[in-house]
Amino acid sequence: MSRLRVAIVPLLALLSLLLAQAPAGAAAATRTPVVFVHGYNADPGVWGGLREDLKAEGYTDAELFSFGYDTHRSVNEVIAGELAAYVENVKRQTGASRVDLVAHSFGSLVSRWYVKFDGAGQSSVAHWVSLAGPNHGTGTAWACALWDQACRDMTPGSYVQKRLAEGDETPGAVRYATWWSNCDEVINPDSSVPLTGATNNAAGCLDHNALLGDDTVSQGVRAFLRS
Repeated sequence: MSRLRVAIVPLLALLSLLLAQAPAGAAAATRTPVVFVHGYNADPGVWGGLREDLKAEGYTDAELFSFGYDTHRSVNEVIAGELAAYVENVKRQTGASRVDLVAHSFGSLVSRWYVKFDGAGQSSVAHWVSLAGPNHGTGTAWACALWDQACRDMTPGSYVQKRLAEGDETPGAVRYATWWSNCDEVINPDSSVPLTGATNNAAGCLDHNALLGDDTVSQGVRAFLRS
């Protein structure tokens, strides 16, 4: 019996040490990770401003993820599947059951397709944000539609647009929000951005890419992610 007590004492000491270190990790796990999805002809670097704003509110780099991808391919056949795999990796890495998706422009179609049609999409996403997304198509995409699949996906009436518009535009228990500008030179018409069932926010007169760095938009997005 005495030898058993001697063996247990070191184990108890190790357990106490692990418990003492646990609060920092537990606190990090309570915050929903954010996955940023950039737009057409862009890269993860566009999220610098919003990332810094979120970090100022307490997010760490370990809770902020930027999905990078080749924007010249098909939304439904290729990119959305890559996003699904990326989200699953974020969940494994962080231990979180869900993520928040924040998308700009073309990234809105990629992330919407994932949420709507991937089997785990709706259960894996808590909040979905679209900044200047061509959610019902944009006429400017016809300029590159002849040679670029992503542009074809963004044109009004495309296969992707029709499928995303079928049934519920904002399915599941995911909370949806959009921000749109009445001076957006890329999204035409401006009314393409809002979705039925989403919290749709007018951002004022901002250029297409200006929504990425606007303080008021950033404040709105951060408040929405806290809701």
